Amino acid sequence: MESVKALVFDVFGTVVDWREGIARDAAPFLARHGRGDIDPRGFADAWRRRYQPAMEECRSGRRPFTRLDLLHRENLEAVLRDHGLDPARIGESELDALNRAWHRLDPWPEAVAGLVRLRRRYFIAPLSNGNIALLANMAKRAGLPWDAILGAEVAQAYKPQPEAYLRTAEILGLRPAEVCLVAAHNNDLKAARGSGLATAFVPRPTEHGPGQATDLEPAEPWDVVARDFQDLAHRLGC
Repeated sequence: MESVKALVFDVFGTVVDWREGIARDAAPFLARHGRGDIDPRGFADAWRRRYQPAMEECRSGRRPFTRLDLLHRENLEAVLRDHGLDPARIGESELDALNRAWHRLDPWPEAVAGLVRLRRRYFIAPLSNGNIALLANMAKRAGLPWDAILGAEVAQAYKPQPEAYLRTAEILGLRPAEVCLVAAHNNDLKAARGSGLATAFVPRPTEHGPGQATDLEPAEPWDVVARDFQDLAHRLGC
């Protein structure tokens, strides 16, 4: 880690709690449409399950790069239909408002304070599959102190494509080894390491709810393993 100059962060699940945030906005929406029987957290999980397949269409080349806001909207309409709700019968403004729930996610309790400490020593930025407007709006609302907004839309590639990591380092004017990915997901870190980045694992054991069974422990000997962002700041001397 001695050569690292920039920390880049996975965001959904690592910095912010997407599941509770989406459920919070889904609950009143479902109630308004007479579907209070649908569990809001289950609805959030169903929406999220379409995330990777939608991006894979772009990663595979079957579809040109498409920003995540649009993929989220398409996925929302599909999930509504899966639950017996017709998107065509719901107003455009209401669909857009629910889709923008991804812009309003709350950070994990220690995340902002930890980022503030880390920023004293390192350049910090998201390396997320979220698009620029989504990440900027999220940061403004949540007080995330990024030095820049980076990620898939800037790199025009979705993680775990190597281009997502390598173009981010190039944009920063740094060698891959001078950039460290911080993530709660072992597969993201594995792809980053394969592209030459340093790696830091911070578990988020309730990202998928109380029964989470994945990413509870580091799967490989990552360069740094920390309990949370405050512990990461301590381990990196911030």
